[in-house]
Order: sequence, then C-alpha cells, then structure tokens
Amino acid sequence: MSKSVSSSKSGGRVRRSFSEEFKRDAVSLVTEQGYSLAEAARSLGLHQNLIRNWRLKFVSKEKKSQGLNEDEKAELKRLREENRKLRMERDILKKATAFFAKESQ
Repeated sequence: MSKSVSSSKSGGRVRRSFSEEFKRDAVSLVTEQGYSLAEAARSLGLHQNLIRNWRLKFVSKEKKSQGLNEDEKAELKRLREENRKLRMERDILKKATAFFAKESQ
C-alpha cells in the first residue's frame, strides 16, 4: 500500500492525499480481512471515519455499476423481444427450406 503526502506552504495543517489503490486496500482490510474500522484505522494511522467514507464510496460505485437504469432495462426488454421474433422467423425459414428441398427431389 502506498500513500502520498502533500503539505501546505502556509505552514498550517498538512493535508494528506491517498492513492485509489491505498484506499481500496484500506477498505479491503475491513471488508475482506475482517478488521474492525478502528483496528484498520489504527494500523494505518488514519481516523476510522476516513475508511468508513471510502467504504461507502466504493459500495455505492459498485451498486451503480451493477444495476441497470430504466432506459437500459427498456432497451434490454426490447432486444429480448426482437431476439425472440428473429429466432422464430429463423426456425420458420429452416422448415420452409427443408420442405422445398424435399419437394424439388
């Protein structure tokens, strides 16, 4: 896990920024390895709210990427219906081809 630190020139608090990989690794300590938020935060030298926020962000991104919106659902329904009709037409054409092949012999 790598983290990057950026400091302010004004001499105030140092604002640390973390790479996406570091954030995912920190969240995986809680979600996959069974650490509590407090344990993970303590071991990484972070506040537990920071890891909690990262976890919420990643979970909401995953939900958005998994689910279909209403337009996509409507298009999927239309495409499935079109696919069903095309298969039916194909089957009819196969039967017609077989019928006419027998007739020509």
